[in-house]
Amino acid sequence: MPSYQTPGVYVEEVESGSKPIEAGATNIVGFLGVAEKGPVNEAVLVTNWTQYTKIFGGMHTGGWLGHAVYQFFQNGGTKAYINNLAEPSKKTKAKNDEQPAEAKAESETVEIKNPDNIAKLIIGKDEGVGKKTGLYLFDQIQDIAIVAAPGVTDPAAQDAILSHCEKNRFRFAVLDSPETLAAGIDTMPKPRDSMMGAYYFPWISMYDAVQDKNVYAPPSGGICGIYGRVDGTRGVHKAPANEIFRTALGLKYNLTDAEQELLNPKGINCIRDFPGRGIRVWGARTISSNPEWRYVNVRRLFCMVEQALQNGTNWVVFEPNTRDLWKKITRNITAFLLNLWRTGALFGDTPEEAFYVRCDDELNPPESIDAGYVVCEIGLAPAKPAEFVVFRVSQKAMGEE
Repeated sequence: MPSYQTPGVYVEEVESGSKPIEAGATNIVGFLGVAEKGPVNEAVLVTNWTQYTKIFGGMHTGGWLGHAVYQFFQNGGTKAYINNLAEPSKKTKAKNDEQPAEAKAESETVEIKNPDNIAKLIIGKDEGVGKKTGLYLFDQIQDIAIVAAPGVTDPAAQDAILSHCEKNRFRFAVLDSPETLAAGIDTMPKPRDSMMGAYYFPWISMYDAVQDKNVYAPPSGGICGIYGRVDGTRGVHKAPANEIFRTALGLKYNLTDAEQELLNPKGINCIRDFPGRGIRVWGARTISSNPEWRYVNVRRLFCMVEQALQNGTNWVVFEPNTRDLWKKITRNITAFLLNLWRTGALFGDTPEEAFYVRCDDELNPPESIDAGYVVCEIGLAPAKPAEFVVFRVSQKAMGEE
């Protein structure tokens, strides 16, 4: 309180008691791959396909990055950080240039593939400030909420991506299945158990403007775009499933209900072609065996809430640890969760059913206060997707009411 000596009117600015907690973006993607050109091992933000082509080129045969980014923006994606891991090999292009026109026409079916050392490039190195490569480059970008390496099915690379998301806590991995099945569908490989990733099958057919034909491409880029589209129109709490895959003109494998029965319990999300309804994402499970984290939207909702709480309560640090502080924390978090409940993200007819916030003497005994801790307990009841819709139909006997 200032000391006033002269009579008069004085105006003071005081902080309001409420410090709103805001949810951050959940649809910003970090892509790893090999581009046609552009900076290498530098995370570059792009917001549309035209911007990507100016910086990194377009679709090419040296990797799946261009195809994935095109899918991403076509399916509703808005922002992506591109980490071009390496310069593409020029050998194949040089050989084709030397061929006569007749030979070129015969060799038009060029195989598109990531480099053989893609796993090593993705894992990367951390040699200090300004010398980070691969996944380590994304550690310094807090905005990224989804990570994808299009067409990368190497177990070591997928394990590294999942570990990266688990370490950063608020990130989710979108992983691709192999293009072809070596054996039966029941023997399909799957990444390791993790609640921070989802796995999609099969590859989609899309138009390649460079080759002027349809090619089978990994679906992860389009899936990331669908995540962004659903987040923008419905919210992160809505399962990114039963959504049209906009760039998909066909599928490598057309699955039946019986075949999906083998994959769905394993956490392998299928992309299906339904006559009259188009090609749709028909699964919303993580690759976790833990039932609490079975669904993609539940895991991503908690990622968003936890990050919002962490970023929105920094003002608490070094404040006097009193009951007054506990009340302010409870009030601010309750206001944030109340808005979340109103959007339909939480289950319950009343806020009391949907969530609770506790920050009291029981959680903060004197010894905890002396150690410098403030402990707040929060419980959420997330809205889970209606994965199996069951209608029970029976005959009604005449005269029954």
